[in-house]
Amino acid sequence: MKYLLTGMAVCCLVLTASAQHIFKARIIDSETKEALAGATIEWMQKKQSKLADQNGQVQFGQVSAGIQQFTISFTGYQEKLLNLTFPLSDTGFIDIELEPEEEEMEEEVVVTATRISRTISAIPTRVEVISGEELGEKANMKPGDIRMLLTESTGIQTQQTSATSYNASIRIQGLDGRYTQLLRDGYPMYAGFAGGLSILQIAPLDLKQVEVIKGSASTLYGGGAIAGLVNLVSKTPTDKRELSFLANGTSAGGLDLSGFYSERYGKTGLTVFASRNSGRAYDPADIGLTAIPEFERYTLNPRLFLYGKKTTADIGLTYITENRLGGSMSYIKDNSPGFYERNNTDRFITQLGIAHKIKDGLTLQFKNSFSYFDRAIAVPGYAFDAVQQSSFSELTLTKKGAKADWVAGLNLLTEDLNEKSNPAEGKRNYHYNTVGLFIQNAWNISDQLILESGLRADYVNEFGLELLPRVSAMYRINPKLTTRLGGGFGYKTPSIFTEEAERIQFQRILPLNTALFRNERSIGVNWDLNYTTSIGALGVTLNHLFFYTRLRDPLVLVPTANAGFEFDQANGHLDTRGTETNLRLVYGDFKLFVGYTYTDANTHYGQDKNWMPLTARHRINNVLMYEVEEKWKIGLEAYHFSKQYLNDGNYGKPYWMLGFMVEKVWEKLSVYINFENFTDTRQTKFDTIFTGNINQPNFRDIYAPVDGFALNGGIKLRL
Repeated sequence: MKYLLTGMAVCCLVLTASAQHIFKARIIDSETKEALAGATIEWMQKKQSKLADQNGQVQFGQVSAGIQQFTISFTGYQEKLLNLTFPLSDTGFIDIELEPEEEEMEEEVVVTATRISRTISAIPTRVEVISGEELGEKANMKPGDIRMLLTESTGIQTQQTSATSYNASIRIQGLDGRYTQLLRDGYPMYAGFAGGLSILQIAPLDLKQVEVIKGSASTLYGGGAIAGLVNLVSKTPTDKRELSFLANGTSAGGLDLSGFYSERYGKTGLTVFASRNSGRAYDPADIGLTAIPEFERYTLNPRLFLYGKKTTADIGLTYITENRLGGSMSYIKDNSPGFYERNNTDRFITQLGIAHKIKDGLTLQFKNSFSYFDRAIAVPGYAFDAVQQSSFSELTLTKKGAKADWVAGLNLLTEDLNEKSNPAEGKRNYHYNTVGLFIQNAWNISDQLILESGLRADYVNEFGLELLPRVSAMYRINPKLTTRLGGGFGYKTPSIFTEEAERIQFQRILPLNTALFRNERSIGVNWDLNYTTSIGALGVTLNHLFFYTRLRDPLVLVPTANAGFEFDQANGHLDTRGTETNLRLVYGDFKLFVGYTYTDANTHYGQDKNWMPLTARHRINNVLMYEVEEKWKIGLEAYHFSKQYLNDGNYGKPYWMLGFMVEKVWEKLSVYINFENFTDTRQTKFDTIFTGNINQPNFRDIYAPVDGFALNGGIKLRL
């Protein structure tokens, strides 16, 4: 009997062994066919995971007969699911191809700032895009405006122009804020006097993405884009309704409340954005002056979209009103005598866009916007109160082809400034009309080489004709390495509204005698290299940029004999040159961003060469993110600024800033907390911000934070 039982057991073992199989796989890139060492393959039934070896190979033993399921994943590639029936007909290694995820995702990012709408991977002009999750993460840090969003980008600096009212402007590659053009959906906005407080009055909740072009871009939109341009792209309606709310509070007494609604109803669509932002007077240094002013701001922006068979249109209105008061804490709280700076603004903007499809690939588009900006600035003994009205009208014809895309058009810009008061130095009123003609082309010469070129002619009523050629080329050296080279001319119409003038609230500045001035003119060149690869399970993206800009006849503010100020055009030029390096590392749920900017910016007036004030030669920005999709986001950031030359001849101290953010995400709700500048880095800790009497201060340059450590947190609701 025992022999019979033993024989049965042996037979069972043989049958069982014969039902076990081996699965061998080699995981490769679908395009290059290179082995993906470190790729992960998970056997779903057994809950077993293995990593591919240096040859991309992996194998599982004791696989049961029947259907088995395997999931294959690798950083930077789309996840793949396989259902295999065992035994397999082929017992050798099976090639499993993974599609690159980053390139596929990149194809979906369409850039509009270059006028010729193309995916970011097919544009010779170097465009940096902040979108999706990155936009949301940056918005957590300062959801009331876009200052922090821009500050944390390599090569961009937001320069604070008021020690007590927090006013700031955008600086790209070391150049003054007036040389950067700000757009909203391709409409020029916030120029001249209206540029004051601009980036502090834009909340990011209704933004789809932010596009940044660094270097001369005046050919694209006209004067002012010498340092570059920033295009804010708004969300538009989709078939799926979006209803989101944000509430944020800060330890400095700030409160941000925002709401956004978007939906398409057949042939119509609607978006509505509304926000209320406020803050209490805040003095972390306890010196008696506000680092953050007392303010209250309201924003309302509805847009209506109409969709026809061949014609689409959108109509939008934006209204922003704000009262802002900074200065002496005793003046604000008790109305005691002391220094103050009061800014009251009302901003009203209309936008109209109509696009008509003439035939496949040929579209005629009309755009129009009107802006009314009323701002009153008051300090003890002086007030500047003016209204700026500006308009933009443009007609373009766009042709998209198999090999080349064209856009040609004409536009008209008007800008009027009228002072309400009668200052002793005379009214600074002006009226500028600019007529522009332009043509651009993007040509796919081959699969590897794309050429983009353009020419603009602008005529400014007070300053004459400007011709602005521009050319850029992109060459794909191989699937992992791409290079771009581009350059162009730019110009800026003379205006009293500069960072220097803003710092002194435009006090005692004489009007411009336009007959004595000419446009500031520039030439700029950019060259970059972009490399993407994987090292085992580590995804690597490296971008390195070289830049150079030379600006002739820059406008400078000089003192007059009677203790006033006037603008003059310097006898010489200024230039800025340097490099930007961006490194992105992805490993599993971890992402590390490392950025370094070297900026050598100098003025060359007469025989003298001087370091341009308020420009850090070296800047480092590091961000480490840990993200479990739809569950957690944890971020740690560190920023370093080297010493800066100041207008009073001294040098500012180098400094570091550190921040930490945590967000818990659910399907319709997320909660976040942000420890911004938790090392409490402040200029008032290691330097002074004013000289003289606190009731009549002479403010020094602000080169470091003055608000110090600020804790903020809030909730985001998606219905």
